[in-house]
Amino acid sequence: MTASAISTVAVIGAGTMGHGIAQVAAAAGFETRLYDVRADLVEAGLTKVRANLDGGVAKGKVTEAQRTATLAALRGESDLQAAVTGADIVVEAVPEKLALKQELFTKVAAHVAATAVLATNTSSLSVTAIAAGLPHPERVIGTHFFNPVHVMKLLEIVVGQQTAPEVQAAVQAWGAKLGKDCIVVRDSPGFATSRLGLVIGLEAIRMVEEKVASAEDIDKAMCLGYGFPMGPLKLTDLVGLDVRLNIAEYLAANLQQGDHFRPPALLREMVAAGKLGKKSGEGFYKW
Repeated sequence: MTASAISTVAVIGAGTMGHGIAQVAAAAGFETRLYDVRADLVEAGLTKVRANLDGGVAKGKVTEAQRTATLAALRGESDLQAAVTGADIVVEAVPEKLALKQELFTKVAAHVAATAVLATNTSSLSVTAIAAGLPHPERVIGTHFFNPVHVMKLLEIVVGQQTAPEVQAAVQAWGAKLGKDCIVVRDSPGFATSRLGLVIGLEAIRMVEEKVASAEDIDKAMCLGYGFPMGPLKLTDLVGLDVRLNIAEYLAANLQQGDHFRPPALLREMVAAGKLGKKSGEGFYKW
């Protein structure tokens, strides 16, 4: 596997992360397929891509020619076999459930070449565990993108215990072609970004719970005092409170770090009430 061998990309999951990954891949000139289990979900993802591109054109950051070329390189699919057949890299962006990701890649492996890279966008789950039981686990790697994908510059590449060096090199080169700055981390719970970011986010939630300050003022403190581009509570809304809860529970169970990753009661209460952040219209902020 070499960098030049990646020319066709399949993205599994047309939600928040998936449609963004597909957009940047298509914008970089890769033939890109965006898959989801239903045609309406695929179309919703494509609609968001078009909206992102239209916004870029309106702001002068994307030319009409770039918009046209990106959409020409991107197609939607609701048939898994059609989406992944012939793909050089398959990026899954499905919910953070280990069994779901393992089952998906088992299905994908039946339709792709043995050399095709299987990349997971997990933000915390073990890449090594996701690869377990798959044919050619050496081609499984973590590609943790950040939301919104077409804006955020970072790509966290996570190397599993069996990930081949040539796969790592190819994915790093591919990430660079997507316009991302890549970091490489060893497969460890939470990797680098989720492990550090979650500690701050959970502590901010505890501060709201204890009425130390308002969500707005806590976020303002981190933005103006520490140079954060976005406060930890607004970021929690953007990521999804349910996603943050799942990651916190996973890290609390897999890292012996005292109460660092213990989910605050307030987080559990808000998720139970359906206050999931931007996607539900309300979290720590009204959206």
